[in-house]
Amino acid sequence: MKPAAIMTLLLAITAALLLLVAGPGTRLELWSFGTGFLLMRWALFVGLGAAALALVLLVIPRTRRGYAATLAVALVIGLATAWVPWSNYQTVQSLPFIHDISTDLEHPPEFVDLVPMRADAPNPVAHPGAETAAQQRAGYPDIRPLELDLAPQLAFDRALASARAQGWEIVAAVPAEGRIEATATTFWFGFKDDVVIRITPAGNGSRLDIRSKSRVGRSDVGANAARIRAFTRSFEQRD
Repeated sequence: MKPAAIMTLLLAITAALLLLVAGPGTRLELWSFGTGFLLMRWALFVGLGAAALALVLLVIPRTRRGYAATLAVALVIGLATAWVPWSNYQTVQSLPFIHDISTDLEHPPEFVDLVPMRADAPNPVAHPGAETAAQQRAGYPDIRPLELDLAPQLAFDRALASARAQGWEIVAAVPAEGRIEATATTFWFGFKDDVVIRITPAGNGSRLDIRSKSRVGRSDVGANAARIRAFTRSFEQRD
């Protein structure tokens, strides 16, 4: 039974390796993001297969004798590997299937300096429109403008500092227009998401709107909304 136990463990390790290389390989441009997602899907099925095989071998006394630890390790690796893409899939299903999030859905902040950088991006620079706006309102009701008791210039300076604190690449900062544009790169897959911040006078203070949009992918798995929330927290903590 040694070959069966070892083969099961190798199968589980293969699944883990598929998962581990999916993101970094995409980030290094060794393959497309579609291939990266395909590798994650393979990791799910191979991991489940390894876990199932390990479980079968474990429950049979004759096959587990002397190799229970090896099979247990294969079971854990297989299940842990499969859980990652499965959890990601569940997250996708639970969130709006959109990739453009804005605090102003009537007149979203517009990209200017980032437009040339998005020329080859599958997702066009324009906001998708009413259907996306409706999905955002239902899925992310907390994404709203910031009404500030700050002069526009002070709000701009704080917003720029907060954007830099997020680790974004600042592409444009135009105080006269109250506009900041930046690019955020995701850690694992290296996806490029673009952000534009707009600050306008409002009464005795100012209003801050922010928009975050993915360059690729139909669903952002909640990344753009999470990015806006993180920026908002950073901005408010600078009081």
